[in-house]
Amino acid sequence: MIRAEAGTVPDAEFQKLVRQRYVGNPRAIGALGARLMVGRDCPLSPADGIELLHEAARQSDADAWACLAVTAAAGVGRLQSWDEAFTALDKAAGLEHASAARQRRILNALGVTDAASAESWIGCFGTRLVREVPRFAAHAGFLPLPLCKHVIERARPRLARAQVFDAVSGALKIDPMRTNTNAAFSVIDSDVVMQLARAHIARAAGVAFDALEPMEVLHYTGGELYKPHIDFFHPSRSGYADEMRLRGQRVKTCLVYLNAGYEGGETEFPKLGIKFRGEPGEALVFDNMGADGAGDMNTVHSGLAVTRGEKWVLSQWIRDKRQPVA
Repeated sequence: MIRAEAGTVPDAEFQKLVRQRYVGNPRAIGALGARLMVGRDCPLSPADGIELLHEAARQSDADAWACLAVTAAAGVGRLQSWDEAFTALDKAAGLEHASAARQRRILNALGVTDAASAESWIGCFGTRLVREVPRFAAHAGFLPLPLCKHVIERARPRLARAQVFDAVSGALKIDPMRTNTNAAFSVIDSDVVMQLARAHIARAAGVAFDALEPMEVLHYTGGELYKPHIDFFHPSRSGYADEMRLRGQRVKTCLVYLNAGYEGGETEFPKLGIKFRGEPGEALVFDNMGADGAGDMNTVHSGLAVTRGEKWVLSQWIRDKRQPVA
């Protein structure tokens, strides 16, 4: 069971003011609720956000029902519940929410209709050990093709130039070592299907769901690449040390290859002699840290240039601390 975010009860005075300000406008109430959930351009207040989403949902706002479905699936501001996630998703679909209806079709095709079937699906995957130390495990057919297609469709309109973490400033920056595009998904930007995929990844990696960073989808085409890099943080660098203290070390990485029809683009680990090119839906989970708890430089890797077509990859970084809502 995923724990609810620690927090307080909704602020009654604030709730009253919002209802007075947006009377008759449930979409505005729901939109504010979603922003409060993640602190987007406003204070972070999951308890107030959930309450406003429920208020908008009571007024039959489809977007609010869809957002409540995601919060239930992710356990944000409340305890995680697949049954409640699917109930809210059905409410949104019944109000002609196109994305909710599409998600329900995908879930039905997977046979995921309630909490029991969700847990069964999350825990079902085959494993092939690629390397023992550092551990590399491949999972063929990890995500079914309709789910892969759904992730690509969700990511395509959100693509932007990919950035790298700057150890000096502690912020992201554009750097010539990474020329591809990507799309990052906060909780409120994702959906129930994507949260189900994240739970599947957490189970395969053997970690708690709340250790996962927000999902990213990477896109490569026309010679785009990601030069050799490591995923873990060097604690000797001040910016990295601050990041690790606040949010923890990146101890594992999961890559899910979403499509075929391209040339080049292998994930290369030059020190290990590994070039990995996953089949559509195949996942690769690898450790970034050694047995001594230090970053393993043998995991340096690159995304080689795509020479034809386009490559889509779901990237999921995993920390050793519970992650804040984002």
